[in-house]
Amino acid sequence: MIGGPAGGVPPESAQQVVGYPSLFLLVVLGSLVPVVPTGAVVSSAAVVAFHQRSPWALLIVFGLSALAAFLGDLGLYWLGQRGVRLRNGSRWLERLRDRAAPERLAQAQTKLREHGVLVLVLSRLVPAGRIPVMLACLLSRMPLRRFARGDLPACLAWAATYQLIGLLGGSLFGEPWQGVAAAVALTLVISGAPAVWRRLRHGKGG
Repeated sequence: MIGGPAGGVPPESAQQVVGYPSLFLLVVLGSLVPVVPTGAVVSSAAVVAFHQRSPWALLIVFGLSALAAFLGDLGLYWLGQRGVRLRNGSRWLERLRDRAAPERLAQAQTKLREHGVLVLVLSRLVPAGRIPVMLACLLSRMPLRRFARGDLPACLAWAATYQLIGLLGGSLFGEPWQGVAAAVALTLVISGAPAVWRRLRHGKGG
């Protein structure tokens, strides 16, 4: 029996209808244009799923997040490959270069030579590590198929990690909005910590 007045859609079902496509699109967009904090998006969705009655909600969030991240990475890598093949490059390749500090790119290239595609898994888990490693793969002219084989487990591990952060926030607080706020704050702290550490280290060195 359909709940709600006049046979309306239950609030939880309405959240799923709107929330799942939004989750997918935001993660894809965040993977293509590294501005949207996708980790915070996944953690927030996990908090909401934790408070739902559906036993499948968390599994759906995990699957959609990993798939969206994977498709976004493949799209960005494909666009970057076009820039590598062109003599004058492309704006997508230049954007990747702008977001990868020279020292981070050099480290990524060294790790790629030493560990191969396995470095992709760590690049997804280390804040601000994805773009330098992806650029290193592009500059080494790694085929898209090989990149995809390494990126798939990386996206699965990434989705699981940020979902666990969301579950932690959801279990600590009784209200979903409190868990979302805690999960977003934690993911933003994790994402910003490396940049703060680099600034402090450079400040001491100067």
